Amino acid sequence: MVTISTALTDAARRLDAGGIENSRGEARLLLSHVLGFGAEKVIGHPEFEIDDAGMIELESALSRRVRREPMSHVLGKREFWSLNFRVTPDTLDPRPDSETLVEAVLKHVVDRGRRLRVLDLGTGTGCLLLAILSEFPNASGVGMDISQAALDVAKENSETLGLDKRAEFLRAEWDTGLAGEFDIVVSNPPYIPTRELNLLEPEVALFEPRLALDGGIDGLAEYRALGPVLVRRLRSQGIALIELGAGQSGPVGQIMTRVGLDILDQRHDLGGVARCLVLRHAPALTNC
Repeated sequence: MVTISTALTDAARRLDAGGIENSRGEARLLLSHVLGFGAEKVIGHPEFEIDDAGMIELESALSRRVRREPMSHVLGKREFWSLNFRVTPDTLDPRPDSETLVEAVLKHVVDRGRRLRVLDLGTGTGCLLLAILSEFPNASGVGMDISQAALDVAKENSETLGLDKRAEFLRAEWDTGLAGEFDIVVSNPPYIPTRELNLLEPEVALFEPRLALDGGIDGLAEYRALGPVLVRRLRSQGIALIELGAGQSGPVGQIMTRVGLDILDQRHDLGGVARCLVLRHAPALTNC
């Protein structure tokens, strides 16, 4: 049988040859997944022997990752906001950049005990909605998506996290068929210009759903559709938080102000990119 030490060295070498950054760290993750125990045991017990079944499973996982299939697909999960989310090829991989929206919600809604209604447009795995609900125990919400396969994943995530009693998932294009207004509306719409899709890293270009990535010719098509939806669904004192691509804060801000929304705040991710706009209804003009 092969020891952890030998398997780790070989796995890291193959990942490195396949162009994977942090090959040693990813090799540890794959071994932890295959063996069913934490990375600390992989590090602390290099002499542990892996049986034949484990080596077959490791070979399968390595082959998938070397083909540049996302690690989240190989593992079947991804951590977001310290919560584990199931991920499939039907959903976008939850990314740390998107946590900027959750952080912005916590900044602008200080009272964690409020009875809030939350709407997540283009919910995918449900990561934004469910992360927000995890922070506000009296909140409930709706996640909407055009993909039924994505909604199935989001519903499963809500059940796994024990949030299914407060989360509802509906299939529709934007807010079609939806009633009511919401205190918080969040959205991570498709924002990659069509011509740039094939230039993305292979993990994204080859394996993530185009429907959730393609923002049209200039990357702004879905923001133009989203603006009126936010106006309809946002309560008078509510806030909307939308994710941005790099360099999009100016043009997206213009789109939103044209439909009657004010920019309350702009939040940057850890890389310094303007990643989130916080919006509210513009005050009504009154005659003196």
